[in-house]
Amino acid sequence: MAYAQTSPFSLDTEPTENTEHQGDAAGAQQLAWLTAQSKAAADNSKSHLLILRFALVNIIAVGLLGAAYQQGLVDRVLTADKTYISVAIFVVFLAGLVVCARRVWETSHDLEQVQTFDPLRQSHATTYLASLRGRAGDSRALLASSLRMKLTHRIAVVRNVANALVLLGLIGTVVGFIIALSGVDPEQASDVSAITPMVSTLIEGMSTALYTTLVGAILNVWLMVNYQLLAAGTVKLITALVEFGESNGRA
Repeated sequence: MAYAQTSPFSLDTEPTENTEHQGDAAGAQQLAWLTAQSKAAADNSKSHLLILRFALVNIIAVGLLGAAYQQGLVDRVLTADKTYISVAIFVVFLAGLVVCARRVWETSHDLEQVQTFDPLRQSHATTYLASLRGRAGDSRALLASSLRMKLTHRIAVVRNVANALVLLGLIGTVVGFIIALSGVDPEQASDVSAITPMVSTLIEGMSTALYTTLVGAILNVWLMVNYQLLAAGTVKLITALVEFGESNGRA
C-alpha cells in the first residue's frame, strides 16, 4: 500500500504567505493613516493662513504708525485739527478693524470646519450639506448662489466702513474750508491789524481740511488692505463649501 509523500516545506507555505499579506495590509493602512494625518495638518495650516496674514499686515501698519508717532506727526495732526474730526475718523476706523478681525476669525474657523468635517458639529458645512440632500441641479445652483450672497454680505460692512472713512475725510475738508473762509472779512482787508487774525484763521481751516483728508485716506487704505485679505478668504470659503457640497451632497 503506497502512501503519498508530502514535502516538509509545504506545511509552512500558506502561513508565510498569510503573514506577508497581513504585513502588507498593515503597512498600507499605516501609510494611509500617515497620509491622512499629513493632509489634515496641511489643511489646518492653510485655514490659519488667513489669520497669520491679517496679523502680519496689521503688525506692519502699527509699526509704521508708531514710527510716525515717534517723529511727532501724530501730535501735529491732533494739534492742527481743532474740530477733532481726525479723532472721529480714527475711532470709526478702529471699529471697522475690530469687525474685520472678527470676520477674519469666523472665516478661518469656517474653513477649518470644512477641511476637518464633523457631521456632529454645527457649522456652515453641515447646514449646507443638509440643504443639498435630494436637490436637483437647478436647485443646487440656487443654493450655491444664496450661500455666496450670504457670505459676501457678511463682509460688506468692512468695505462700507472703509468708504465711510473717505467720506468723513471729505467732510473734514469742507469744514476746514468753511473755517478758513469764515475768518475772511473783505471789509477789513485794508486794515493791517485785522490781517493777522484772518491769516491765522485761514491757516487753521486749511490745516483741518488737509489733515482730515490725509487721515481719512490713509486709514481707508489700511482698512481696505484688510478687507481684500478677508474677501480672498471668503472666496476660498465659498469655493470649499460648494466643492464639498457637490462631492458629498449627491446622496
